[in-house]
Amino acid sequence: MTHSRPDPDDLLRRVHDEEARARRGRLKVFLGASPGVGKTFTMLEAARAQRAEGLDVVIGVVETHGRAETTALLEGLETIPKRSVEYRGSRLQEFDIDAAIARHPALLLVDELAHTNVPGSRHAKRWQDVDELLGRGINVYTTLNVQHLESLNDVVAGITGVQVRETIPDVVLERADEVELVDVTADVLQQRLREGKVYVPDAAARAIDRFFRKGNLIALRELALRRTAERVDAQMRGYMAERGIRETWAAAERLLVSIGPTATASRLVRATARMATRLHADWIAVHVETPGSQLGATEREEIVRALELAGQLGGRAVTLSGTSVADEILAYARTHNVNRIVVGKPERPSWRDRLRGSLLDALVRRSGAIEVLAISGEEEGEPARPALPRPAPWSEYAAAAAIALVPTAIGLVIRAAEAELSTIDAAMLYLLGVVVAASRYRQGPAALTSVLSIALFDFCFVPPYYTFSVGDARYGLTFVVMLVVALMMSRLTARIRNQAEASRERERRTATLYAMSRDLSSIRASDQLAAVTLKHLRDSFAGDIVLLLPDPSGRLQPVEPVAYSIDDRERGVAQWAYDQRQIAGHGTSTLPAAVALYVPLAVSDRAVGVIGIRPAERHQLRDPGQRRLLEALAGQAAVAFERLALADRSRRTEVAVEAERLRTTLLSSLSHDLRTPLAAIEGAGTTLLQDGGPTDPGARRELAGTIVQESQRMSRLVANLLDMVRVEAGSLEVQREWQPLSDVAGVALIRTEDQLAGRRVTTDFPVTLPLVPVDEVLLEQVFVNLLENAAKHTPPGTPVDITAEAGNVEVIVTVADRGPGVPAGEEERVFEKFQRVGSTAGTGVGLGLTICRGIVNAHGGRIWVERRPGGGALFRFTIPIIGTPPTVEAEPIEAAELEPTAPWIDQPPSSS
Repeated sequence: MTHSRPDPDDLLRRVHDEEARARRGRLKVFLGASPGVGKTFTMLEAARAQRAEGLDVVIGVVETHGRAETTALLEGLETIPKRSVEYRGSRLQEFDIDAAIARHPALLLVDELAHTNVPGSRHAKRWQDVDELLGRGINVYTTLNVQHLESLNDVVAGITGVQVRETIPDVVLERADEVELVDVTADVLQQRLREGKVYVPDAAARAIDRFFRKGNLIALRELALRRTAERVDAQMRGYMAERGIRETWAAAERLLVSIGPTATASRLVRATARMATRLHADWIAVHVETPGSQLGATEREEIVRALELAGQLGGRAVTLSGTSVADEILAYARTHNVNRIVVGKPERPSWRDRLRGSLLDALVRRSGAIEVLAISGEEEGEPARPALPRPAPWSEYAAAAAIALVPTAIGLVIRAAEAELSTIDAAMLYLLGVVVAASRYRQGPAALTSVLSIALFDFCFVPPYYTFSVGDARYGLTFVVMLVVALMMSRLTARIRNQAEASRERERRTATLYAMSRDLSSIRASDQLAAVTLKHLRDSFAGDIVLLLPDPSGRLQPVEPVAYSIDDRERGVAQWAYDQRQIAGHGTSTLPAAVALYVPLAVSDRAVGVIGIRPAERHQLRDPGQRRLLEALAGQAAVAFERLALADRSRRTEVAVEAERLRTTLLSSLSHDLRTPLAAIEGAGTTLLQDGGPTDPGARRELAGTIVQESQRMSRLVANLLDMVRVEAGSLEVQREWQPLSDVAGVALIRTEDQLAGRRVTTDFPVTLPLVPVDEVLLEQVFVNLLENAAKHTPPGTPVDITAEAGNVEVIVTVADRGPGVPAGEEERVFEKFQRVGSTAGTGVGLGLTICRGIVNAHGGRIWVERRPGGGALFRFTIPIIGTPPTVEAEPIEAAELEPTAPWIDQPPSSS
């Protein structure tokens, strides 16, 4: 077993993760293939074992479905009472998360993780309840069937023919601290169904014929076993990474095949696929790009074809970058617990392997416990020929030869000037020329410069001059050393140049991805998202690019501007790529006759669009680096489109939930608030009509007054509902006219005379108060609602004060009472629909203040409530003064006009 020093960044990340996990509760999921395998029974047995060890165990919610054995396990365990929720006229029992949080046990049992809560609950799904419980440090046991995982929804529907509606995100299961598989065979489960241990006998018979067919159960069981095995494998790799274990643990077969620029690449992929099939193993095809690899179009085509073939045969295609192919392959193999590496047999002459190194030899020597298999695959057509490096153009050779002449000319000029030039100085000049050639050209031209430099050095600067003969045999060693040094310098310089080019290319890709990610993250509209996606794609790839998005029927439509003509054939290829979530079109083996390459914008379970690229050069997108960049950009665009779709779906869900809550609340309120006046009207009318009814005129007048009063009450209720509909729909139209606020308030006081009877009402509208541009009818309704609110929520006989004061650009109106006031923290909530607080919370629908806010906001003002010093509430609202008020000449006021409109209204001396 080999241990290495862990990465400090990984250690720091793990410390942070462990700190976060320490603050959260632990989640254990009892996973089953289908209902009836015994998940709840096993969970209860585990909980009772924990309780026997002294742990505080409480049942949050457990569904026994009438099973006697499961019900028996509940005895002796504390259970949190469920809360009753009214939904569509029925009373439903739901898990009480607030009671669970208040109880805060050490372990809480919450059955059926994928359950959907009743609309109006705090969370839409039970797994969200569990997440909140974990966040508060409560450990949770829960149960889950494999068909409820979101990623398997389509697979399960295809197997069973049943579309599962209740699903949870896969990440919920991945984040669980422990997963226990509860498993029984298909025969055992069907026998339990027949015995009535899962459903009642009649329902069990129907279930066996439908969902619980033996084939369905076997397939679901395999899905559950595979998902559990994947989790265990991930846990093992995490354990090895945490402890720096670099050796492979052969707990499961996993193969890796190395893909190089050779004609045998596709044969290696097929051979590895057959081997993986026999071993029932996962396998990966890996290609490593190195700075020194300069591939031609044929080699790139072969690599791309092999990687695509790996994906088609069920493997995973991966492209890595590094300076050493062997090191990158071994590092990747150890990270992913690969126990067998497959490479092609060496095809180069052995002397080249001794000179430049052999991949097979490096893998064998450094692989440790990993097996290395060298195979050739099956013969296909012509025998494989080694790929030759791309030759340099003749212009580079000519330039390299010219560079070798420069040191010669410099040395001859120095010697002609009768200056002293030693052979060492001349050799340095030639080595400088070799470095210049190696930094500018490929290895072939650089090697030519090295050879020419040695020849010219011998010819011009080694006695006897201008001959290739050497007078001193010691110069032979000098020539050899110079040639070796020159060749090594040219090789190293070329490698550094290639590494710099590769680094620049990686930096360009990273900058492109970062720029696109930054731009996409701030967009909230699909048309802007499409424009930004097209912009970045056109900046990154030469050619014509189009973006196709689905319409409501699922048919792709191009987004303007369209760079090339999309006929029925091209649209069909794009539609196929969209439906199958696979790349198709130009340069692929699927529908290659298309003029463009079509890349689906795929997310976890579907595609959200397609990118079409008609490249400017035929082999432009065959480059693995370009293809990887294209797929990365497409992935970012897909995530951005999915984010918008999820946000829109979330908004629609919130609207639907709010509408359902509004409907339920409205029906509940109307059932009470309409029933009361209707009952009073019916009772008074029946009394008047029946034989022997009251004959006293006073009694009859009182009954008639009751009918009128309750009818007015119903009229106000219906008017409030209609006003609320107008406010919610945004159809509240404000007809502004310049009005004195005192007149509007006076009319409102007359309308509320009955409600305010017995109270002292004081108004204070200064004579300097300007006219305000308001809709008189709407603003009058604001005063009426505030006055009725004061009458309803304050003790009889308490005063009500109405004041107004002018600001710089607005008028502030205050309606004050001497009631209990608004409870602390409820200042904003009282303006929400159907909110009723205080001792009279049971009366009224709770729309009056909401309508006030809608009307005031429509005027451009604001409304709020404050606690009044000495007790009571201050409802204030503002009316902005827009424009210049008209001038009105003062008219003489008769003394009688100063009298209040009612004997219970007092006006201070400053009022008018």
